[in-house]
Amino acid sequence: MIVDCAHYQDGRRQHEGAMPLEQAAAHCKLGGFVWLGVFEPSPEELTRVREVFGLHELAVEDARTFHLRPKAEQYEDGTELIILRTARYDDEREEIDTGEISIFLAEHFVITVRQGIASELHGARSRLESRPELLKAGSASTLWAIFDQVVDSYAPVVEELERDIEQIEATVFSGAVAPTQRIYFLRREATDFYRAVHPLLAVLGRRLQPGRAPAALHPYIRDVHDHLLLVNEEVAAQRDLLTTVLEANIAVISVEQNKINLRQSATMERLTILASVFLPLSFVVGFFGQNFGWLVGHISGFPAFLVLTVAGMLLPCLMLYAWLRRRSRAHPPAPEVTTTVRRGATDPTK
Repeated sequence: MIVDCAHYQDGRRQHEGAMPLEQAAAHCKLGGFVWLGVFEPSPEELTRVREVFGLHELAVEDARTFHLRPKAEQYEDGTELIILRTARYDDEREEIDTGEISIFLAEHFVITVRQGIASELHGARSRLESRPELLKAGSASTLWAIFDQVVDSYAPVVEELERDIEQIEATVFSGAVAPTQRIYFLRREATDFYRAVHPLLAVLGRRLQPGRAPAALHPYIRDVHDHLLLVNEEVAAQRDLLTTVLEANIAVISVEQNKINLRQSATMERLTILASVFLPLSFVVGFFGQNFGWLVGHISGFPAFLVLTVAGMLLPCLMLYAWLRRRSRAHPPAPEVTTTVRRGATDPTK
């Protein structure tokens, strides 16, 4: 779908509203340049644009394909294809929604093909139209407007990522267990965002080389390059930090699991002692519960009952107590180690 198509000359837009493709191609020969904006075009629409403006078929094929990394290609007819990725952070899903902008740049025309969300360019066009001194620099001025808007849109993504990372840090480094899945997914989003930002440095760096852009645009492109460099450093730091947080969270989980194992071991020890106490008692009660003549004939009164039964049950208990006490003195328990997880530490024993 064609969003806008305008002819620019002498730093001004030469008409109101969009113009047909054939008319735009004819205006390319009158001087200045034409900026054609297309959003998610069908194969038929792209074919028509290629035929009218004489684009290379491989360049059009690249514009149809969604790329993971920004890139720049120069073709023999002088047309340059620049592909960059857009980004927008969805705080509810904690995911980065990405889009793509393919820019066909020639001396007398610029064609932008937008795919996906977060790729709106109306603001870039309006900003450029309000700067006639930059419009006079020709079609290359559209690159500054597009790059400037896309790089500015990266800043909110970095801020939202930073906020979520701080929440996870506060949980992990307080000694509590954070959701490992959330950390992993955030690191994946940061890595994908890094793939969109980092290669764009090389693309912008090429525009700063002598002869690649009008001298009047160099300060503006350099300013965008500096902003992009800052974003790149922040995203790389966030990705590394999430790796550290993930390792620290695994350490916290290990510490918590060890505590659970220790509590279970202590419980099993108490149950074992209790079972050991009742084992001889059960034997004595079961033994004297037999109806043999010798037992029945010799227990003729209450004193005999106390001697043969109650004392018979106390004696094994005393022997067991003495054995357990002697064993505890021979093998004293190890002192409890308190573990504190610090920021940046991956080993819980450090």
